Amino acid sequence: MRIPRPAARVAVLDPAGAVFLFRYDNEEVGVHWAMPGGGLEPGETPREGALRELREETGWYDVAPGPLLCTWEHDFTRAGIPVRQHEHIYLAHGPRRDPAEEAAAARAGDAILTWRWWTPDDLAAPDAEPVWPPRLAELLRALDG
Repeated sequence: MRIPRPAARVAVLDPAGAVFLFRYDNEEVGVHWAMPGGGLEPGETPREGALRELREETGWYDVAPGPLLCTWEHDFTRAGIPVRQHEHIYLAHGPRRDPAEEAAAARAGDAILTWRWWTPDDLAAPDAEPVWPPRLAELLRALDG
């Protein structure tokens, strides 16, 4: 049985349209890339959780979640517990940069291996590692249209 887990993430786009992603290696689903974010705290709205997680994991205090990009559900194991995570994903814009060094402890605690900015072409490459949500490239392309 999977435990329901509400969560929120932020798709931060740089001025050229690249999206910032973290790389994880999960015990159940393996290597994948995902946006900054995570589980909600009790009483927290998805938007509040997205902002808190973005600040904790990146140290960026000048970027805030904007409109809702999508929601999606997926299964994975977190700290040995199988969860069914329901995520709200918000869109934001910010400068292209690395996460702040003061957020390194939060990233280590979340088992974040590395990060990078992904262009739309990178996301659509057939040999790319999995990205969550899997239709992220399609969602971001729709913003350009």
